[in-house]
Amino acid sequence: MSAPTLSHAKSRVEKSITPEASQHLPNPDFLLLEVYKSLAANKLQQAQLKADELVEAYPNFQLGHLIRGDLLLMHTKQVNSFGGNSNASPEKLKDLRDEAYARLKSIREKPDPDLIPRNILQLRDDQKQILIMDAKKSRLYLYENNAGQPKFVTDFYVSQGKFGINKNKEGDQKTPVGVYYITSRLAGSKLPDFYGPGALPINYPNEWDKINGRSGSGIWLHGVPSENFSRPPLASDGCVVLTNPDFLRIAAMIDIGKTPVIISEQVEFSNFTKWNADKQSASKMLEDWRTDLESQNPNRLLNNYSRNFKTIQGDNLNVWFPKQQQAMEGLHNLSIKLKEVTQFRYPGKDEMIVSTFTQETTASKSKTSVRKRQYWIKEAAKWRIIYEAQV
Repeated sequence: MSAPTLSHAKSRVEKSITPEASQHLPNPDFLLLEVYKSLAANKLQQAQLKADELVEAYPNFQLGHLIRGDLLLMHTKQVNSFGGNSNASPEKLKDLRDEAYARLKSIREKPDPDLIPRNILQLRDDQKQILIMDAKKSRLYLYENNAGQPKFVTDFYVSQGKFGINKNKEGDQKTPVGVYYITSRLAGSKLPDFYGPGALPINYPNEWDKINGRSGSGIWLHGVPSENFSRPPLASDGCVVLTNPDFLRIAAMIDIGKTPVIISEQVEFSNFTKWNADKQSASKMLEDWRTDLESQNPNRLLNNYSRNFKTIQGDNLNVWFPKQQQAMEGLHNLSIKLKEVTQFRYPGKDEMIVSTFTQETTASKSKTSVRKRQYWIKEAAKWRIIYEAQV
């Protein structure tokens, strides 16, 4: 029996995949690995069966069809190159080769579930999940909040910008690096088929991006056209792109405005002891600032701020700090509490922590509550605030 061609696969009507159904589909990366393991053991028939299973589960998986075609050709002659049975262009073959490498590498280097990403320091109680992307591995990791400790759930293959990461301006076709939040849901029925079953916009540019002059917008997590299963590792205009089953699974779990998305060049991990020490250190950093603010001693408070402090409006510390002090004048019996705290180590070359919290201020009989975000940078072994504002 002849193999179905890729064009045949594309012409098949794509079945509606629900988030529940997507969880029961076989893992395409594991199936790919089984194909290659079987080939390495000279078990061609077993490799063929795994490839058949792969394209049956994912009929629009171009990489799967290409590998299956190579296996079928091996029954009749020697195949010396990837895609030996394909008329695809060299550029297309390179894209598929890169995808195969990224998928197989992720299985071999899967993160130890007992380790914790260094970027995650503290989650709010109502933050149920967090997504963290490793751009080098083309991988998006999903962690759940297990009584304050991040617990590994699963990971997904993703595509990023055509020119990689570190987005700086509109149209540079790069994916931003930073700490973001999912801001809304866009239904697939209201979008072109290009985006698959939907999209999850993130808040790029965030405050730190704006301070550093980074421009652009419309950075989403989204799916792929119905005729495709996936895209090459470097393929988007800056968005993070998942397969449609993976996108649906993520979209069913996230909370708008609460689910963080950390995009990093490379995710680093710590054991529990080191992670807990880093978490306590970050908590002390914030608590020291709170007590200095509550003391109403301007010199103590000022020592928490960097000389390079700047607001989005362009105010430096000499302009901004007196305004804050003026707002605190005349307050008596001051009590300040910090609630709903989140803290993340900001990805990038600088040692930086972003802290977000609700500040409850009680003075005499008045009480106010504001949500704040601070960016802390390490200067000469001391953490100092380089940006602060209400959010």
